[in-house]
Amino acid sequence: MPDDWKRQIDALHSDLVRRDDPAAWVSEADAVDASYLYPQLAVRGPVFGLAARETEGDGPWRLLADVTEGTPQQARDGLNSLLWFKAKDDTDVREERRALLSAVARLEREPVNELTVLGTRYRIIRGDEFARSGENGLEPPRPTDPEPAEPTWGDRQSPPSQDVGFTLEPGRAEGLMAGALRIALRGFTYTGDHFPPEFRADSARAVREHPEVLLLPVSFGVAERRGQRWRPRGALMPTPHDARQLLVHGMTEFWPVLYDFDDAEKDEFARAAEEFKAAGRANEVVVRDRWLRVCRVERK
Repeated sequence: MPDDWKRQIDALHSDLVRRDDPAAWVSEADAVDASYLYPQLAVRGPVFGLAARETEGDGPWRLLADVTEGTPQQARDGLNSLLWFKAKDDTDVREERRALLSAVARLEREPVNELTVLGTRYRIIRGDEFARSGENGLEPPRPTDPEPAEPTWGDRQSPPSQDVGFTLEPGRAEGLMAGALRIALRGFTYTGDHFPPEFRADSARAVREHPEVLLLPVSFGVAERRGQRWRPRGALMPTPHDARQLLVHGMTEFWPVLYDFDDAEKDEFARAAEEFKAAGRANEVVVRDRWLRVCRVERK
């Protein structure tokens, strides 16, 4: 390990000792266990979002939207909408509205990745989504991941975003294992032959031009195993229970319509959903030929 990496790991360890936080130590123990049980990283691919910082001062970038979009243009469309509504609802000053709508017009003409409007610098940002994997497949939620004190299974409402407002600070406090992961990912590039040469070249250039790695809030999602591969089924959620609710919603409401279930299939999936709910904090269900799991998802 290079001396710089060792110094960073030592600093993270010292900070953990100094804090003397029992909950942090338990979380670290969970992370160590996960590193043995799920030693590999299964990379899904790039994700995109929107960040901003004020031009005055030296404040950090902060996220304005979830970093979950599949293409840069989707994030640009989000910025377009944000600026349009700012012009519509947030100002009565003609010059400010004109500046905002000018930026909107430019976004409609060009694939712009950065804009400065009325003292705020906006940027489309890129991350990578991955999960840990081992002999037993993708990593499920850990015992120390956040859970509601009294989980409910009523009407599923959209949970609050963990990304919006998150500050992108390279030196932010983090655990020892998270810090070690961040350092290890500094050299991450896409190298497989199934990636186009231009894609691999962009990945290598990103490591040179943007060497620092930031870890985004951990999320949770539903994955389905098909053969030897796991495939995502639905959006990322902020807690394991939100992902469980998403799975139950899929089995009882969404999938029967999407896949045109017959009555027998509807009954079987409904029974499986009830058994899943009755099990409490279950993370896996097998129904017919479908193997579904609530998984822990990380992004950098």
